[in-house]
Amino acid sequence: MFDVYITKSGKFLPNKAVSNDEMESFLGLINNSASKARKIILRKNGIVSRYYALDENSIPTHTNAELTNLAIETLYDESFKSTDVEVLSCGTSTPDNLLPSHAAMVHGLMKNKSLELNSSSGVCNAGMNSLKFGYLSVKSGNSKNAICTGSERVSTWLLADKYEAEIVHEHSIEEHPILAFKKDFLRWMLSDGAAAFLLENKPKGENPLKIEWMEAFSYAHELEACMYAGGDKLENGEIRPWSDFHSNEWLEQSIFAIKQDVKLLDKYILEKGAESMKAALDKNNINPNDITYFLPHVSSHYFVDKLAKSLAERGIVIPMEKWFMNLKDVGNVGSASIYLMVEEIMNSGKLKKGDKLLLSVPESGRFSYAYAYLTVC
Repeated sequence: MFDVYITKSGKFLPNKAVSNDEMESFLGLINNSASKARKIILRKNGIVSRYYALDENSIPTHTNAELTNLAIETLYDESFKSTDVEVLSCGTSTPDNLLPSHAAMVHGLMKNKSLELNSSSGVCNAGMNSLKFGYLSVKSGNSKNAICTGSERVSTWLLADKYEAEIVHEHSIEEHPILAFKKDFLRWMLSDGAAAFLLENKPKGENPLKIEWMEAFSYAHELEACMYAGGDKLENGEIRPWSDFHSNEWLEQSIFAIKQDVKLLDKYILEKGAESMKAALDKNNINPNDITYFLPHVSSHYFVDKLAKSLAERGIVIPMEKWFMNLKDVGNVGSASIYLMVEEIMNSGKLKKGDKLLLSVPESGRFSYAYAYLTVC
């Protein structure tokens, strides 16, 4: 087995930062009415700016594949060129197409050479799953390097016209006077961007990060879906897939809108997060005091204090001065969020040799969690 290092990281955030007050000018008004939930949600999530791959007329400026490729291009230099890449592993929740795979579309833009591809789907853990594929490839000796990415272009999924047909055909307004909260909620939470890591089997560059271990947990065997798209949730908790609906229902019922069951989220996301983190740390004999920086992906600042409390109840006490987050400035970029945090701290000047970083990524899709433990070399 070989050691594996993140030797370089890069990112691409499209266009200019969008403030809270500008969001609806980009995403549009549903039924020509301002969202009643927007200000409440923004106040709780603590996000003040984010990025959209849209212009001010809501016209897309980049595909997801283009965002990803632009992030990858920041990894190239005189010592590592596009033709040196051996494995490309890409994770996203929002691929441009059902087929071909996201990684294949990104590779098509790279125009370098034949290489091994992996596409990881899911929600926020799609990025961690893509990282683990690259990590295991390099660690096993199957490859000497891998590029791993997390990316999202969710803004086009959140545009008002994706919901208008449902409003027109909505006969029962008891659930919400404009739009079901479970569908409106995520319009003010999610944003676009991409980031990439170069993994190699030897340390290189300034502050390379050795991946000591990665762990992942799923609770889908006991919990129903919480965040979903391309289907609708039935009373029994099952998801009816989009292909089982008539095509006219796709728009009338906003079948492709991203939805979140906020009651399930609030009930389980922290409980299972604390449970899984304790299992990961115990398995690898990590004392919380050993952690120099804790990089938790959280969808909202609403969860920060609650997460700290939930971890402390499990004996995992990590002082807030060790927490490193950039949610406020870049927004919730789903599978790219953890990459963006690592990229920022790698280039912050904060790190010194021997520092330990714990990465934590929850996924509310059907409650799964991923962790990685890194050492600064």
